[in-house]
Amino acid sequence: MEDFPEMYQGKDPEDIESFQGERRKIIQPTSLKDPKLEKLKSVLVNWINSTLKEEHIVVQSLEEDIFDGLILHHLLGKLAGVLLSVDEIAVTSAAQTRKLEVILEALNEKLGLQDNSLSRWSVKLIHSKDLLATLHLLVAMVRCFQPNLELPLNVRVEVVLLEVNRSGIKSEKEIEILTDESDSATDALSSSDSEDPIEQLLKLEPHKINTVKRAIMHFVNKKMSTLGLQVTDMEKQFSDGVILLLLIGQLEGFFVPLYDFNITPVNATEMLQNVTVALDLLNDIGLPTTNIEPQDIVSQDVTATLKVLYALFKKHKSR
Repeated sequence: MEDFPEMYQGKDPEDIESFQGERRKIIQPTSLKDPKLEKLKSVLVNWINSTLKEEHIVVQSLEEDIFDGLILHHLLGKLAGVLLSVDEIAVTSAAQTRKLEVILEALNEKLGLQDNSLSRWSVKLIHSKDLLATLHLLVAMVRCFQPNLELPLNVRVEVVLLEVNRSGIKSEKEIEILTDESDSATDALSSSDSEDPIEQLLKLEPHKINTVKRAIMHFVNKKMSTLGLQVTDMEKQFSDGVILLLLIGQLEGFFVPLYDFNITPVNATEMLQNVTVALDLLNDIGLPTTNIEPQDIVSQDVTATLKVLYALFKKHKSR
């Protein structure tokens, strides 16, 4: 085994080697001093304490107070009304791990994570007091359960992606995004005189396109959180028209009768019918879609999907 990187000198090698065969991200010490990260941690601590004030629970450190499951258990009960049959206080490491397994399974379900492998946290990471995993989990909880809470924008940290195996330690650096980027790119689109800002957007650099897509996705998930839904794949999840219809209803304040569309479309014809209904509704509320064909949405055309979502985003962004 080769020497540990300098940032891990002085730490018990067993702490790192316990993750042998896995890939683990660890925040660089310089990023830990970033004022934006400190602000995010402060906002999350204050959010937890205000949420659990009636239960006389006080959190001082995200690293030290979240790992055993007590706080997460109370947040889940307070925010989602989920009552789990777990010990209030788990003393041993094994008991804490078992408790976290139950809590995170329920939390992931509420957050819309069907595949735990896609999440940025795990029982092992949370219990090991991994700050990065803890922050990702708490940010996801805020977005789901209290989307009106303003988190600081553009919080990103430099991490080391560490892989420990029998032949040694492999590490590489990368940037991890914790909160949404500033939506200045979408603001620029909003002020543009172009008749088709999405066409203009798609001519920009990829990172600017991704900034706009992330802002729109955050907007969509914020509006859909009350229905317990989360969008992770813009083109795919809107292609059958179901979430699009539900989103329009949420934004415009009306209920789309279930008999007007197929809630569980099983073929392209039913998907096409759903999207057609959605585009007709958009025309009715004054958002013309004359240059968008229903088939474009069904076929997961990124330009058509973005045009529809951006129109809704532009109208309802400040509401």
